[in-house]
Amino acid sequence: MSVDSPKRFNIWTPLTFSVILILGILIGFQLNKYLSNKRPISNAIERNDRLEEIIDIVNARYVDSVNADSLYEDAVTGILKHLDPHTVYIPARDMTSVTEDLEGNFKGIGVEFYILNDTPMITSVLKNGPSADAGVQTGDKILKVNDSSVIGITSDGIISKLRGIEGSIVKLSLLRPSENRLLEAKVKRGVIPIFSVESSYMIDPVTGYIRINRFSATTYREFMKALNALLGQGMKQLILDLRQNPGGYLDAATAIADEFIGDNKLLVYTQGRASDKEKYMAGQKGKFEKGRLAILVDEGSASASEILAGAVQDWDRGVVIGRRTYGKGLVQEQFELGDGSALRLTVARYYTPSGRSIQRPYDKGREVYEEDFENRFHNGSLNGPDTLGPADTIRYFTEEKHRIVYGGGGIKPDIITPYESSPLAAELYELLSSPALSNTVYEYYSRNSKEMSVYTSFSQFDASFTITPQLMTALKTNLGKEHAAQVAKVWNDNKALDFIRQRARAIIARMLFRSNGYYQQINKTDNVILRALGILRGKEYTAIVGG
Repeated sequence: MSVDSPKRFNIWTPLTFSVILILGILIGFQLNKYLSNKRPISNAIERNDRLEEIIDIVNARYVDSVNADSLYEDAVTGILKHLDPHTVYIPARDMTSVTEDLEGNFKGIGVEFYILNDTPMITSVLKNGPSADAGVQTGDKILKVNDSSVIGITSDGIISKLRGIEGSIVKLSLLRPSENRLLEAKVKRGVIPIFSVESSYMIDPVTGYIRINRFSATTYREFMKALNALLGQGMKQLILDLRQNPGGYLDAATAIADEFIGDNKLLVYTQGRASDKEKYMAGQKGKFEKGRLAILVDEGSASASEILAGAVQDWDRGVVIGRRTYGKGLVQEQFELGDGSALRLTVARYYTPSGRSIQRPYDKGREVYEEDFENRFHNGSLNGPDTLGPADTIRYFTEEKHRIVYGGGGIKPDIITPYESSPLAAELYELLSSPALSNTVYEYYSRNSKEMSVYTSFSQFDASFTITPQLMTALKTNLGKEHAAQVAKVWNDNKALDFIRQRARAIIARMLFRSNGYYQQINKTDNVILRALGILRGKEYTAIVGG
């Protein structure tokens, strides 16, 4: 053994050194390749130390006391201002609410409320939810939460008191104006859904309506439940309302698009400087690949809404109706940070099946970018023909009929429906959006909630409920306190008064039947809905997309 050992050492030593040398070269090559796109670590440390040093000096020597966390947030915000408008920093304190909206639920007691004359009034109670089980009713006013008065509280304040740990108990002191009595309720907090499908119903014997307010983790499941219910009622054509839908999860939008578009067709693709091209294809037999389809959009429809509308338009699958969309063609990825905050960073652009990016320019800064709606209002493109012309965009063609479509400024609808304009439009809009209108109707319901309980379905409500002269008198009086000139003009115009009656009916319908009741009522006079119905029922649909 002792004689053979030196020989074995002499044989293996060169081979071992050779292997180590080769591995070292390979590792060095890969490390150099990895670091070629990185800042030197000394620079990263130096820059981080510089920021830390500045904040430490300010914190120690500045003339007034400062909040170090705020300085960090301001520093991050300053960095992000040099990027696109949709790259944002989310502080840890805001993460819960942001996550709840996208995940589709929160822990609470299952009520909606409105601050009426400094007092929270319950405007809706979730059916079979915690508050309903505890006997809480729509129209009840909340006076105390766990023995703490909530008179004069803000909306955020009451939310923080009502939400909490699942299974915990919250005690409510309530006033029920319709019975003129005080009562207490102990409510056990539970998981409360945040519905993204706000409304679904049959407008007529063959036309269904679905409204989606965001694309969350539960949207596709909610949509399929609504779609199947409408198909079961004989639906042959569908109006999908995406107005004021700011977007959300891309997967939810493509899953719904897959229900309309088949044959393994491209729905959207994403690509970025550091992100490979990723295609989203139609992969399953959709439930509504046949049948007339109208997609409603407006200047508030963004991101995932534009992906869905763009896919339908590019494949000539349906008609897009409304006003030009927001124009957000960027994809964000969320990076969780150590303190519980997050960075939502733009990592790619998305492109519709025809290859167009609908992202509008942001090279003039965030302020100009955010003023787009106001500029469109002033230049007349919201209440007249859309001013976005070929000179401002890039021309593309749809996949089936080779119609011209444009990229670079949002989805331009096939049919433009501007805001209604009339001699009293400005005055009427001011009254319809006034808190005095909502306050008056909520107070009326609160005092008469017992009588309202006879309405068990929207069809029954629609057939028999009327706005009383007493309510109209109260509306005129309360609106007149802040809008005397507008009231003087509107109250002499029967058509304008009909809009006010419809809005009052819609608010009451929401309290009785939640959002579904509101939209069933308000859609009766919605010019975009009426235009969509006309197109779906007539030859204009065939002229646009065929079928």
